[in-house]
Amino acid sequence: MAKTAAKTSVKSRTSSKKPDMPSINIGIPDAKRAAIAQGLSRLLAETYTLYLTTHNFHWNVTGKMFNTLHTMFMGQYTEMWNAVDPIAERIRALGFHAPGSYAAFSKLSTLKDAPATPPKAMEMVEILAKGHEAIARTAREIFPVIEDGDDLPSADLLTQRMDVHEKTAWMLRALLED
Repeated sequence: MAKTAAKTSVKSRTSSKKPDMPSINIGIPDAKRAAIAQGLSRLLAETYTLYLTTHNFHWNVTGKMFNTLHTMFMGQYTEMWNAVDPIAERIRALGFHAPGSYAAFSKLSTLKDAPATPPKAMEMVEILAKGHEAIARTAREIFPVIEDGDDLPSADLLTQRMDVHEKTAWMLRALLED
């Protein structure tokens, strides 16, 4: 009897779920919730990375379009700052921890960090346009996983993020035209 109790105790400690954690039954199987959370973690990492780059450019932009770009970048980084919390909270609602460190974000994101030396204003615009396009692609890539899990709240979140990033990329590209 003591051996059985010891085996049970060890098994409980090594189990992937903690015994005091409630199970999650929101109508999405565990494996699908995990895949969705992984995709949303990538979206969170890329959003945060682009947020930080945009904030950097807001601080460091110079040139003839300083006031216009400084103000535009502030609107963009504020929008992304307000977006990271709903993304992270959706990951938590699915039962997983949201990444929240630079190390985790750098592993998950396909976006490069901001250049060490601030580029010229129009290069900043180009970098940001490409960043928004990349996030829109990431959202589009994970959409089938979310649809497969019939996860309507995550689908709604992704639709909103794609709309914002595609429109922002368009507005930034418009600045690059002659």
